[in-house]
Amino acid sequence: MLLDGENWASKFKTFKTEAWRLETLSQYLVPQEAEEFAAFKAGTLFPGPYEDSWTEMVRTRNVGRVHIVNRPLSDYLRFEFERYYRHQAPAGEDIRILDVTDRPNPLPDVQDFWMFDRSTVVLMHYETDGKQVSRELYTGDPAPFVEYQRIAVEASVPFLEYVST
Repeated sequence: MLLDGENWASKFKTFKTEAWRLETLSQYLVPQEAEEFAAFKAGTLFPGPYEDSWTEMVRTRNVGRVHIVNRPLSDYLRFEFERYYRHQAPAGEDIRILDVTDRPNPLPDVQDFWMFDRSTVVLMHYETDGKQVSRELYTGDPAPFVEYQRIAVEASVPFLEYVST
């Protein structure tokens, strides 16, 4: 089952204990970010911090992610770090970085996904350039994804620690 619109948004409204994401790409082409991303590449920094519905949610609910990266960071990753992660991590989102520049990736063939309450998995499908194709409700056993989360968290460091070194 493909998810979009309210079916997708409801996942963030109805989870009970945790929403968690694995990010594996060095670039995501998000139409809503195009103007800000272009400004960032032109040298404009986002003033932040800001308040929006996402920030409000991470202040009050358990939301986390691990982003697998390689150095040098892509323009998009530098943008994402500055525009989002620098503000969301202090607000309460557990953002972690798994840098695989100098070591093997412990999750080499795992695609992006969201997991809600360690029971509902949504597979995120992207083109090779980072354009999102679809979100698919996974109907199999969530146990492998719980294990992917364990591995990713164990092998990563908190975002604020990563950027301070």
